Amino acid sequence: MSSHTNQTNGALDERSVPPMGMTGQAFLDAAGSVVNDIERYYTSLPSRPVLPSILPGYLQKLLPSAPPTHGEPWADIESDIERTIMPGITHWQSPKYMAFFAASSTYPGILGEMWSAALTSANFNWICSPAVTELETIVLDWLAQILALPDLFLSKGEGGGVIQGSASEAVVTVMVAARERYIRRHLERKGVTDSDEIEDQSCELRGNLVAFASAEAHSSTKKGAIIAGTRFRSIPVHRSNGYALTGKQVRAKIEELQARGLHPYYLGVTLGTTNTCAVDDFESIAEVAKDYPDIWIHCDAAYTGSALVLPEYQYLSKQMTLVDSFNMNMHKWLLTNFDASCLYVRKRKHLTDALSITPTYLKNQFTDSGLVTDYRDWQIPLGRRFRSLKIWFVLRTWGVEGLKRHIRHHLKLADLFVELVKSRSDIFRLLTPPKFALTVLTIKPRDGKPLELAEVIKGDPRPFQDQQIPIDPETDDQELQKANDITKEVYTKLDETKEFFLTASVVGGVYTIRVVAVNPLAEEKYIRRVFELLVEITERVLERPDETQV
Repeated sequence: MSSHTNQTNGALDERSVPPMGMTGQAFLDAAGSVVNDIERYYTSLPSRPVLPSILPGYLQKLLPSAPPTHGEPWADIESDIERTIMPGITHWQSPKYMAFFAASSTYPGILGEMWSAALTSANFNWICSPAVTELETIVLDWLAQILALPDLFLSKGEGGGVIQGSASEAVVTVMVAARERYIRRHLERKGVTDSDEIEDQSCELRGNLVAFASAEAHSSTKKGAIIAGTRFRSIPVHRSNGYALTGKQVRAKIEELQARGLHPYYLGVTLGTTNTCAVDDFESIAEVAKDYPDIWIHCDAAYTGSALVLPEYQYLSKQMTLVDSFNMNMHKWLLTNFDASCLYVRKRKHLTDALSITPTYLKNQFTDSGLVTDYRDWQIPLGRRFRSLKIWFVLRTWGVEGLKRHIRHHLKLADLFVELVKSRSDIFRLLTPPKFALTVLTIKPRDGKPLELAEVIKGDPRPFQDQQIPIDPETDDQELQKANDITKEVYTKLDETKEFFLTASVVGGVYTIRVVAVNPLAEEKYIRRVFELLVEITERVLERPDETQV
């Protein structure tokens, strides 16, 4: 673009690229081309290998070592998506992706992201863009109603919801609020009022605070405690209780910590653990919680919370009167593009007391009036994206009934897979009862004795994000070691095909394969195909002589 005269002040504009990067017409042409490319990408997903076949550092070899001196035509930039980026993409939206838990993507969600990008603003307080704040409040109230959460989580009372980037971010946020609430109450009871003394005793007390959770809780709980500067303890869970944390265990751990002069301040409970989708015993924990009102209880329902759209699961929603905070990720199973992690608190004041700092440059008449919500005080970052748009688009596109049908579709697919596994009980074993569309299975060795799960679960030594990495569970039981080796080999060989992406886990000392197909494009034919592939690989491995099985 040649230099031109600015019409406002006569200054010469020597920019070589249009102010918005391209002209309006060029943007229309480019955007139309990109949308076409995206649609073709989703159409072609079933034919693409779900996993990339590249080595670390591949992209360094495809891109220049220095940035371009002059701007490049959009056509050249666009063509590099397929040439350089696609070879390194794991296709989470593929119907053959059955690993970890899903990361949803839908066309309404994509359109919401487009508008969010177009309306870019920092959104740290109401006046930055009132619609951004107010829409977030409205859609999170809608979602709370859809999930049948107790009214105490609605914005009309003392609670409310806020969109975080991830469940891990939500954990850190409420853990900081829990820490500060515990310290404040403790010092108030002691009658400490001097500001210096408050600071000194607060620092001293922080060193003795302990967050705790089930050994099956997500690794973000331990990470949150590290960030919050407090200790963390896990509680082993038992097969006889379905790997659920119980009130009896919670009370015993609290008494143990207090006997050592420590202060338990945060309890993480889970609705749907990563390994088996176990649900903690909320009723018995609620009875214990009555005796320890200063302990903040947070429910992580990141994946399984989406199932609460169904009436048959909403008895779990009613039990959330137990908790101080509740989190679920719409971006996992509820059709909304990442990131859309919905955090609810029963008393928003506990968040704002811990996280609110208002320097002069952030003050304005609307905030000072107390009549508006400033979500910067409900999170750790200052700025925030317009994430409620995509949630609004998704909820309006599907409606409540559409969401129910979506979840039921995946539950039916899971039921089909379970029946297929049971039909080959000669080579497969279900390790735990299937829950919330997650199936956990292992391979049966030929002529091997039935495997016994360990009674006590101390947790998978790998964090959730590393569950694609094979592991060797430690055991002195030769039969169990043999079975674990076989299951690991089957998993590894299936992974090498790159046709499907599954993850493995360790449950009760037993090496297992996890199958969970809940992204929007999941279909019956892919369920049947992954089962066929598992059978083919398993039979090949089992037909080998014992001495070659390693």
